[in-house]
Amino acid sequence: MDFKQYIRVIPDFPQPGIRFKDITTLLKDGPAYHAAIQELAVFAQEVEAEVIAGPEARGFVVGAPLSYEMKIGFVPIRKSGKLPYESIKADYNLEYGKDALAVHVDAIQPGQRVLIADDLLATGGTIETTIQLIEQLGGKVVGAAFLIELGYLDGRSKLGNIPVKSLIQY
Repeated sequence: MDFKQYIRVIPDFPQPGIRFKDITTLLKDGPAYHAAIQELAVFAQEVEAEVIAGPEARGFVVGAPLSYEMKIGFVPIRKSGKLPYESIKADYNLEYGKDALAVHVDAIQPGQRVLIADDLLATGGTIETTIQLIEQLGGKVVGAAFLIELGYLDGRSKLGNIPVKSLIQY
């Protein structure tokens, strides 16, 4: 399926010169959304994922249905200060600033095979930080799955040898 036809591109958002890739047009189309999740599930099976981790917030709309489709658990990687239980955190750079991510200390078991799922691979900062958190807990990142990859920002280079699946590339 040509998923690119379901993405709306919004010029000059959130700042001039940025061409924002809006996934809400894909999400509102049930059959296209389902097909995207099914395609990512094939990749998750190939890398033998045991759990899916998704960074806040759009990683939740990819990761949660993917984990449901796979019948495996989902680990939310939250913005710092949002988790109620003991957690670890890591700071990172965004395309437009800085932020921090956190995960509960018992969210991932040592040796557990983790697939990271998110809407977009851009500069790679969010995913690089997510990998650090997972590895700090002893998890093994076996892949990263995205709806969209902005290849011109070279985020893939921050992922090392981790297998990557992107449904749409710009």
